[in-house]
Amino acid sequence: MTTALPPRFDITRPEIERVVAVFYERIRNHPGLGPVFAVHVTDWPAHEAKVASFWANTILHERSYEGTPVAAHVNAGNVRPGMFSTWLALFDIVLNAELRPDQAAAWSALAHRIGRSMRASVVERETHDGGVPKLR
Repeated sequence: MTTALPPRFDITRPEIERVVAVFYERIRNHPGLGPVFAVHVTDWPAHEAKVASFWANTILHERSYEGTPVAAHVNAGNVRPGMFSTWLALFDIVLNAELRPDQAAAWSALAHRIGRSMRASVVERETHDGGVPKLR
């Protein structure tokens, strides 16, 4: 018999879905990030559902997400390392507006850890061994 893992912190699936929807509404209107996402996302409801499933898997230990987010960001081609600080700042604004302070702080810490990993993968994509930048 297997037992489900407890959630990483106190949050519900509807709260996750609300945060994701508000965040991507802001992304679509962001002058720097909106065009980057627009190149790749043609079905916003499907994208938001997939991202909500990612977070539900990560936070609630659901088994509803299939995908490789690091590879998706690395392979996108137009994602640059400097974009992650903007993305995370916008995400923090949404978390703080939509959730209780304890929920926002816990989710933010998790998002920043994941963001560091994604950023590092994008940096690796853009450099040769030893950190020498690749010419474009």
